[in-house]
Amino acid sequence: MISRRQFIKTASALTAATAASSTIPLSAAELKAASAHKLPRWRGFNLTEKCIKRPNGNNPPFRDDDYAMLADWGFDFTRLPLSYLCWTEPGDWLTIREAELKDIDAVIEMGRKHSVHINLNLHRAPGYCVNPPKEALDLWTDEKALDACAFHWGMLAKRFKGIPSNRLSFDLLNEPANVPDETYIHVVKRLVEAIRAEDPHRLIIADGIRWGRDPVFGLVDLGIAQSTRGYDPMQVTHYKANWVQGAENYPEPTWPLDRKEKGIINKEFLRKDRIEPWKKLEEKGVGIHVGEWGAFNHTPHKVALAWMRDVLELWKEAGWGWSLWNLHGGFGILDSGRSDVQYEDFHGYKLDREMLKLLQAG
Repeated sequence: MISRRQFIKTASALTAATAASSTIPLSAAELKAASAHKLPRWRGFNLTEKCIKRPNGNNPPFRDDDYAMLADWGFDFTRLPLSYLCWTEPGDWLTIREAELKDIDAVIEMGRKHSVHINLNLHRAPGYCVNPPKEALDLWTDEKALDACAFHWGMLAKRFKGIPSNRLSFDLLNEPANVPDETYIHVVKRLVEAIRAEDPHRLIIADGIRWGRDPVFGLVDLGIAQSTRGYDPMQVTHYKANWVQGAENYPEPTWPLDRKEKGIINKEFLRKDRIEPWKKLEEKGVGIHVGEWGAFNHTPHKVALAWMRDVLELWKEAGWGWSLWNLHGGFGILDSGRSDVQYEDFHGYKLDREMLKLLQAG
């Protein structure tokens, strides 16, 4: 991997060359004012270094070079899906490992340095994760798990108090599954209280219910924003994804997607099904952001790009920002492992330049 000095030197040359032939912005704008009632149209990526605790317990730190690249390309947002297991002692979810939290301190400083907003999300919280393994206690039914989850958000709120919300926001829980609305609302209220007890001014975002797909009108009075998803239709976005039951049997997707007797899914279908319900929430003074989206690397590249172009246009029309899952990996633009892409060698990575240009324009 190249040194930061080498990266900056090469990136500067690329910036100058590209600026002469393109109107795409090449550096992140000044950080925008952020309100739960109207979120900026932040655009960026999920960075997953601390999403899953590694078996040896040593998850890597976030990389300054990633932030240098993102800022140079014109992006201004990163969502950091985090596992609380990364900074707790094994078997004791209330004992904090300070060394891991210092990595989060460092990435917040990277965001300040490169004018990229940092959004902290509990991907695995005490009592809940959308991915296996299942937690020992259940956040939705066990007050001990909820106490522990509130403890962690209170701890993070206290640690980062005073950092402006245009630089840092909290996304409470990743993709609450098929739990009753009233249960989810109870949990969210408790977590918001824990945060505001330490930092009343922190910008807070809650994912929609049912894996982030549906808005939650019962949270409107809390004065928090909400995050939706961009994984529709899953026959396009998760084709042959080995963690999705039945995905190995999906037919090879097209876009628009012809479901035969079930009808066509196209841009206008998504506008009605995925945009309009969230627009109704936005009309009540709730800021909206697309926290995750993307198409897995088995989806044919041309199909993925065609679908991405349509959803990006829908979100631009709506005035919503987004965060691609991921930067590095099977949904991303670096080292995605697609078999049908002519990759560009870029500072030791394999860059999907065509996808990058689409995202820059979106």
